Amino acid sequence: MSSDVPIGRRHAAETATPVLPGTLCIVSAILFVLSLAIGYVPLDPLAAALDAMSGRDTVRALVMVELRLPRALLGLMVGFSLGATGAALQGLLRNPLADPGVIGVSGAAALGAVIAFYWGLAGFLSIGLALGGLAGAGVATALLLLLARQGTGTTALILAGVAIGSLSGALTALALNLSPSPYAVMEVVFWLMGSLADRSLDHVLLAMPFMAVGWVLLLGAGRGLDALSLGEDTARSLGFDVARLRVRLVLASAFTVGSAVAVAGAIGFVGLVVPHILRPLVGHRPGPLVLASGLGGAVLTLAADILVRLLPVQPELKLGVVTAIIGAPFLFSLLWRMRGDVE
Repeated sequence: MSSDVPIGRRHAAETATPVLPGTLCIVSAILFVLSLAIGYVPLDPLAAALDAMSGRDTVRALVMVELRLPRALLGLMVGFSLGATGAALQGLLRNPLADPGVIGVSGAAALGAVIAFYWGLAGFLSIGLALGGLAGAGVATALLLLLARQGTGTTALILAGVAIGSLSGALTALALNLSPSPYAVMEVVFWLMGSLADRSLDHVLLAMPFMAVGWVLLLGAGRGLDALSLGEDTARSLGFDVARLRVRLVLASAFTVGSAVAVAGAIGFVGLVVPHILRPLVGHRPGPLVLASGLGGAVLTLAADILVRLLPVQPELKLGVVTAIIGAPFLFSLLWRMRGDVE
């Protein structure tokens, strides 16, 4: 814990810390049920679940299993991944403006999905785009791990991430520019905007193992992040291997963000906004913030996805557009508050 946090505020935050995850879990559960119930056709989640579990082939059971349940599960999983990764990267890089896109994995995952689309993999396999996204994230992760294992500092890691993200964006734009079909361009652009619509349980099963590994790595790094908030030298004097912690968090970010982008497209600002909102509630400690931000990310993503379905707009707004509309003003307000520090 940073020593410059006032004792009174620190005590209040430590008291609130056990309560905060529980509260966020309850809110997430309520939004999960609402996500199952709300859509173009009203649905009784309990009756649909009973039909599905008893094997009755009713319309509401099909809607539940094929449409609503994958969408709600991905909302939880993607939101938790983006929120937890944003908090961990802000702690690792000690930069309040860091988000899951800063290390370039999300851009590389998007490029991998675009390549899979143009090679026709998406036409042969329903999860072809997701597999391409995972492959792109894997390549970016290999490059970052190669740098991290060689003892590269945090600044070089950020610059490498920016380079990977810029190159991925340029190659994605090149692929769109060379596309012979405007309909293919439109499909890819819509996918890149981010959405949870029309996903299946296959997407959930594909992303779950990678995300689970990433969550374990992120949640287990709390003590190291708390020590790192005192500075790298202090963290080393306390017995923490900073280089190993850096490798661990890069790997975890690649697993979570790469798989999230692979199944849902680019959904920005969740990993940036949520840690800032929750940081004062955990006493500005990076360790507890990872779990709280993961749950907060799930709440924000589920709420935004429900809002997308409630808005009377056709075609349906993309989830990434809604989170950007929420996050961009927040980023401006954050920069405005930080202007004194910059000057």
